Amino acid sequence: MSRHKVLQGGLLTASLLVVLTKWGASRQSAMKIAAQSVEPEPELLSLPTELLPETYEAANATVHMLTIPQSYTVSVAVSDQLQTVEDFAEQTGAVAVLNAGFFDPQNDQTTSHITVNGEVVADPADNERLMGNPDLVPYLEQILNRSEFRRYDCAGESRYDITLHTDPVPDNCTLLDAIGAGPQLLPENTAYTEGFTDYADGALIRDAIGSESRNARTAVGLKADGSVMWFMVAQNPGSGTGMTLEELAQFMQRWGVEKALNLDGGSSSSMVFEETAYYGRLDAEGNTVERPVKSVLTVLSGE
Repeated sequence: MSRHKVLQGGLLTASLLVVLTKWGASRQSAMKIAAQSVEPEPELLSLPTELLPETYEAANATVHMLTIPQSYTVSVAVSDQLQTVEDFAEQTGAVAVLNAGFFDPQNDQTTSHITVNGEVVADPADNERLMGNPDLVPYLEQILNRSEFRRYDCAGESRYDITLHTDPVPDNCTLLDAIGAGPQLLPENTAYTEGFTDYADGALIRDAIGSESRNARTAVGLKADGSVMWFMVAQNPGSGTGMTLEELAQFMQRWGVEKALNLDGGSSSSMVFEETAYYGRLDAEGNTVERPVKSVLTVLSGE
């Protein structure tokens, strides 16, 4: 087990043992959904009361999804050094873990803003490799104000949002956790305004995350009923598999997501649920890439 220091938001209760037992009995019937269309079954649109894991076999990818009702807490955890989602799960005791923010694998430093338990614990402005990169100078203002997933405490209740880093905290709310990533995928794609893409004479001249190519992807979405959805797009064997950002946005929208944020993808795409790890990226030989990451989203019991 990795022994790196982990900062984590949220609380873990003893009822997790009871919940895990119940999940173990129902997992076989819930984990696999295969269909010819990405349209969800009608019952999946009903208000969830328990964690709902699903796996969908798409044409060019396998999508692992988790619907998280309001009775559970989605929070942020970050490590001082890179580690796998399995290490994060073991250290935090989380029921589920999803890779989250961008980072520099050369120096293990964040390129995303991170807040845990109301405290700013990582600022991309402190990353000298980021701030000193001459190729990024035209985009630094946008990079430092990219979108983030937030958890608020609003009169004792958790509320989630996806918003730009500099957007104000709502009245009568306190910011508890935030993890920067981007771009937003829904209600519209913000890749250009956040400096991920750029154009000259109508031609694409910058695409920092390969948004128009199929790849392993990770994203978080918010639904109208207050639930949160995680999506981890895993590549299938063969070339050109995975999803583009546009394909991912369309897929999430069909599952009832109204707001969506792209998270770090590619080799970072990874998810843990019920002690099982899923990784999204395949190498040239078709082997799974298990890449350590800097920050994650976690699910803790809210009961």
